Amino acid sequence: MGWWRIGADALASSRFVVSPLAETVAALKTLHGAGGAHPGERAWLAGHLPAYRARLAAEPLDALLVRAAIGPTWNADFLTPTPLGEGEQSFEDEVVAVREAEPGDAVPQLEVAVGGPVPEPLRARRNLPRRMAEVLEWVWRETVLPDWPRRRRILEADVVARTALLSRAGWAAALDELCPGRMRWLGDGRLQINTRDYPPRSIGGGRLLFVPVTPDTGWASWEGSERYAVVYACSGALADVTGPVVPEALGALLGRARAGVLVRLEAPKSTSQLVALTGQGLGSVGRHLKVLRDAGLVRRGRAGRSVLYEWTDAGAALVAAQEGPRPGAPRGGGRLTASRAGSRRGPGTAP
Repeated sequence: MGWWRIGADALASSRFVVSPLAETVAALKTLHGAGGAHPGERAWLAGHLPAYRARLAAEPLDALLVRAAIGPTWNADFLTPTPLGEGEQSFEDEVVAVREAEPGDAVPQLEVAVGGPVPEPLRARRNLPRRMAEVLEWVWRETVLPDWPRRRRILEADVVARTALLSRAGWAAALDELCPGRMRWLGDGRLQINTRDYPPRSIGGGRLLFVPVTPDTGWASWEGSERYAVVYACSGALADVTGPVVPEALGALLGRARAGVLVRLEAPKSTSQLVALTGQGLGSVGRHLKVLRDAGLVRRGRAGRSVLYEWTDAGAALVAAQEGPRPGAPRGGGRLTASRAGSRRGPGTAP
């Protein structure tokens, strides 16, 4: 399996980061795979896949480039630069790292990604990083940007939930929940990144970043010994805009909008999370929470500076008594892959 040895300084300086570029790369990988993990993702694909395929059909070299860069085991490093982790950057700022990647490193990185020779049309070009940046700019502009405010709320809500878990249960529990079955804390300073047979890496004083994305995919990357990032799929309940089923009887009793807030509170959530999950306005969610609190169905607590709401015993019993499925626990991250960096970054990004 692939694992990293995490030094105390690296763990102490680690943080969660929202990255528009990572979200765009994850969207590109979803378009490339043409398969949605849940109804919300499938609806997004139905709306954008035809235009994406038309874009690649008009630029066959770009189609070859994307196919090679998203390899079966590794990502080409110039596709997945490691975020800086110094506050949220704009997509335009982040994509510069792709566009300005060393052209001479591109083909060797593609060879690692595909596990062999790359097609001759790619070998003959020296502008591959720039072409990849142009593909990403199209994906961002046409498929991510129109929905970015909602996506960003979902990502921020996931960070709040992970931070709350960290404050309650510590790093081991928080890391185990990022990608259940793939990533876990092994003890003795060791973090399993995925289940592949990769050589271990040692992270001493470098910065460790955790980057959520809404598509069901993930990867790891690093920039020399300075920065390391784990990109993970945010929890399924947050990524799936359809949400849990609201039982008819509960909807009739409370109203469907208020019941939709209640059924999502099996795990603690903030008001901003509920706004992202339900699509309701901030004022409406606040009013529903007040009514539910006054009725003794939810309680309020704090995790750091965040105010979180969850069921009381009465609220849990009311939801459990209704017909229809109880909301399940959030899903952790998706497939975590890897990629190795070329000479500029050193061995580095795993899908």
